[in-house]
Amino acid sequence: MKKLALLAMLAIATVATAHPMSFSDLAAVKRIGTPVLSPDGKWIAYDLTTIDLAKNSRSNALRLMRSDGTDERKIADGDGAAWSPDGKTIAHISGGQIALYDVATGKSHKLPELKGGAGSLKWLPDGSGLLAVSDVEIASKNNMPSPDSKARLIDNLLYRHWNVWQGSTRAHILYVPLSGAARDLTPGPFDAPPFSVGGGNEFDISPDGKELVYASNTDVDAARSTNADLFLVALTGGEAKRITSRTGADTSPVYSPDGKWIAYRSQARQGFESDQWELWLYDRASGTAKRIAADFPNYIDSATWAPDSKSMFISAPLEGRHAIYEMTLDGRATLVHNVGSADGIQIARDRTLYFQMSTLSRPADIYSLRQATTKKLTMHNDALLASLTMASYESTSWTGADNARVQGWLLKPPNFDATKKYPAVVLIHGGPQGAWGEGWSYRWNPQMFAARGYVVLMPNPRGSTGFGQKFIEEISKDWAGKVYTDLMNGVDMLAAQPYVDANRMGAAGASYGGYMINWILGHTNRFKALVSHDGVYNLESMYGATEELWFPEWEFGGTPWDNPELYESLSPHKFVKNFATPTLVVHGELDYRVPIGEALQLFTALQRRGVPSRFLYFPDEGHWVLKPQNSKVWHQTVLDWLDGYLK
Repeated sequence: MKKLALLAMLAIATVATAHPMSFSDLAAVKRIGTPVLSPDGKWIAYDLTTIDLAKNSRSNALRLMRSDGTDERKIADGDGAAWSPDGKTIAHISGGQIALYDVATGKSHKLPELKGGAGSLKWLPDGSGLLAVSDVEIASKNNMPSPDSKARLIDNLLYRHWNVWQGSTRAHILYVPLSGAARDLTPGPFDAPPFSVGGGNEFDISPDGKELVYASNTDVDAARSTNADLFLVALTGGEAKRITSRTGADTSPVYSPDGKWIAYRSQARQGFESDQWELWLYDRASGTAKRIAADFPNYIDSATWAPDSKSMFISAPLEGRHAIYEMTLDGRATLVHNVGSADGIQIARDRTLYFQMSTLSRPADIYSLRQATTKKLTMHNDALLASLTMASYESTSWTGADNARVQGWLLKPPNFDATKKYPAVVLIHGGPQGAWGEGWSYRWNPQMFAARGYVVLMPNPRGSTGFGQKFIEEISKDWAGKVYTDLMNGVDMLAAQPYVDANRMGAAGASYGGYMINWILGHTNRFKALVSHDGVYNLESMYGATEELWFPEWEFGGTPWDNPELYESLSPHKFVKNFATPTLVVHGELDYRVPIGEALQLFTALQRRGVPSRFLYFPDEGHWVLKPQNSKVWHQTVLDWLDGYLK
């Protein structure tokens, strides 16, 4: 009885001392990676990232636990686990190189170093070696003409990408035997696999270990092309065979366990990164391919084969969540999970699913799902979360342009009191083809805004994924039309809530969200404060300095000289004379997607117009603010700016 009384007192004390989330709390959250299931299904390896705010650094550890969540422990520094076929060894990345962890002895050793480092590991089925992605030196025109000068000599486009300059290396797939020299399986001047902001395993090895399938974009004009194709090459080497020919992207190949099929994702149209991601099957015997589930309404984000090769488990966006479906080879899809945002699906022989999942109030954990029963397996953040008072949230909707239903997420501050009036902040997502999902974020976490006492609206207007392809495409060539109506109707809905002070509303957004903030600047005085992060300001100058030219050419119907009317009509810089709302401008020097000149022009215009404004400049960040101390400055500056005008 005394023990029960003590536990009750501790529970009461925890509730009494719980507090809204601060940045130090956000930084203290341990970041749990996706599960990697052992061949026998008894163990799970996964990455765990920890932030050290004082040292302005992050560290990665490889963890191991039984598949029921017990016997959890750290086994090595590093990340990127890959189980050997016999389950005795875990390959991973440590210090940028391949390391092997012996499960029985607990000891690790490194393989000989690869000059270009290593990533995206896959074992050969016989366990004799691995495949790894590594940067390989090639002949390149975009070279430094003199070792004594920092000058660059550039002869072609896509000379820089995302946040780095294109140099003399390309990503290639290497065969790395456990003993002996590594061998390049994808030689040539192209990235194989192709560049991806989030990374990705755009290759696989056949169950018999004889063949590699991989994606690569071999178009010479890479700045204007999204046309990745799939290729086959023998592990012994030789000339690669192209097996896809659609003009859009063909990526994410995965062999079926029985070796009969290669499943992959495909887009029909060249130059449109947000075209429908379809699921296709390549028949290895006949050499033919077919699409399955042609009536599936949303993106196919990933596909994982069931052990019997008769179905796949796919992840896909679904109205503000990220769902899991089982899909048979004839295209019949059954929804099996639709809570939060799920990803990284692994399947055991008994058909138990393992995956990573987060919500708007809980960071990612690893879960299992068997016979409709979901179980949380990781506990790293439980104590921290018990000390926090999170904002409650709900899915909401309103009527947008053309009477379309528009969904969004509405958060109420911790310790919400319905009798009070709260200031509100509208967060506008980027993309523009993206979505606010029911998932945790470390960069634009709405809990951080709600913790400062704001009601938060996260709208999913035109262009948002998970609401059908038509809804996505209605933003192209119309960046400020239907989507603006969708957003402002959502603002009307927000302002009408009895607990919202309609006279104290702000808005913030990044990338396309920053563009929309800049558009709002010239078209409404509805908000008392704005935050424009990495926002497009001048569409013509943006076209001339961004790296992936296919993006503006698709979104605005060609080049600025081919379609000047559309560029001019949708460019926020044409409406500077209307600017009046106090605005914080945020940008990173290394942002090559939306180059720094966009922020410089915007801030100059605000200052010359006499509009209250500040410029938060990060010389060492790109499109995302990732360094811990920079993130701390970002949160402090953004939230203080909003507080200064809304409280």
